[in-house]
Amino acid sequence: MTPEEAQHHPLAAETRTRVSVCSLQWNTPFRWLAAGWRDFTRCPVVGLSYGLIFTALGWLLAWTLASSPEYTLMLAAGLLLVGPALAMGLMEASRRCEINLKARLNFCIRCWWPHRGSVAIFAGLLLVIELLWGRTALVVFALFFDAGMPETGGVLRLLLDPANVTFVLVYLGVALLFGGLVFAISVVSIPMMLDRPVDAITAALTSLRVCLEHPVAMFCWAALIGSISLLAMLPFGLGWIIVLPVIGHASWHAYRGVVCPSLQQPATA
Repeated sequence: MTPEEAQHHPLAAETRTRVSVCSLQWNTPFRWLAAGWRDFTRCPVVGLSYGLIFTALGWLLAWTLASSPEYTLMLAAGLLLVGPALAMGLMEASRRCEINLKARLNFCIRCWWPHRGSVAIFAGLLLVIELLWGRTALVVFALFFDAGMPETGGVLRLLLDPANVTFVLVYLGVALLFGGLVFAISVVSIPMMLDRPVDAITAALTSLRVCLEHPVAMFCWAALIGSISLLAMLPFGLGWIIVLPVIGHASWHAYRGVVCPSLQQPATA
């Protein structure tokens, strides 16, 4: 089954099923992003609400922790790590649009509750990764700034200082490691738990298998998300108000374009 056929296939039945994966091309993620934009225009109230909330959290984080760059960078990365779970309401909005139901904000906010068991386990997994990332970030800072953190300049000057280029490269390498891990286990797992009765481990393993079987397409999808997210930071992160909801909607279409319902077989007890 092609990704286009999977997009129009009926949603999964409420039975426990084995999960199959479609074939993908490197440029398929651009179609997911276009579909996410269409959903954003169909339910702008939901999208803008989430966009404003995420952007406000980013501003609050920057304002509160401006004088503590080690915690600023760590917690900013933490927001990126838990972003897939926070965007579940946007995926619910896209799911409802697909089956011609009105995407109401109150339904989207509460969409995780029927799946709270699986979502809680997956959130716990993300929390463990976040704690490991936080500890690793502090170790990196301690190794490069054993005499204490710079007292002036803030995060931006710390990152742009040529004397800190080695620190920046190491820090980015660690960030890519943890970010890649989170992306691999969550790229389709969150919408899968929303759509069908699977447990968190099955969803995470399916997501990981998608990345292993289609590394080029998944790398392009991750690079596309990262690129437009960085561009949206200018000016002052205002672009996130639109970009983050569009990515959330597109994540639903990524799941629908990757997981092939028609190839599933009922699982044995």
